[in-house]
Amino acid sequence: QVQLVESGGALVQAGGSLRLSCAASGRSFSNYAMGWFRQAPGKEREFVAAISWSGSSTYYADSVKGRFTISRDNTKRTVVLQMNSLKPEDTAVYYCAARYSSGSYFQSSNYNNWGQGTQVTVSS
Repeated sequence: QVQLVESGGALVQAGGSLRLSCAASGRSFSNYAMGWFRQAPGKEREFVAAISWSGSSTYYADSVKGRFTISRDNTKRTVVLQMNSLKPEDTAVYYCAARYSSGSYFQSSNYNNWGQGTQVTVSS
């Protein structure tokens, strides 16, 4: 089990950047693949990005590819989502998630632990 705490959400203008961090506590963080999901009001939670346990593989939703970058530091037990060229449609609560099970990185049901979320609001 890992406990996850997100930070870095804020109000930003379109075209701006934000850096979200996810701090993990608990055992064996380096054994977990990590992901970021988001949920906008009235919409379902959707996949944003994921990174393998070693950091050697990354995955992105088409809507953020080229603008967002996911990275991790296993010694610091952190996962970072760097978000550039933000758009109003990126407005959502962003959640960090950890998984030790197999299956698609893109499905939220394959993740075992979740943070509480951090609000990102992009104004036009």
